[in-house]
Amino acid sequence: MKTKFKVDKHILIPKHSKLSDSQKEKLLEKYNISMNELPRILKTDAAISSLEPKPNDIIKIARKSPTAGEAFFYRVVVDV
Repeated sequence: MKTKFKVDKHILIPKHSKLSDSQKEKLLEKYNISMNELPRILKTDAAISSLEPKPNDIIKIARKSPTAGEAFFYRVVVDV
């Protein structure tokens, strides 16, 4: 019996989470940026497939950092 491998559960993949609408607004206001200025991530990316992403969702990526402890990165979901 084959078990399906879940990429998002792998130890080397940082934690991905989807921001709520209010969190999105706060993020854009805090950094005084627009959605177009954020780096992009494809809707089909295996790391976010379990989040059921839609275009214009913002994904928060929490990576471990030797100096900061944890560093946060943000990506906007796009179709292609």
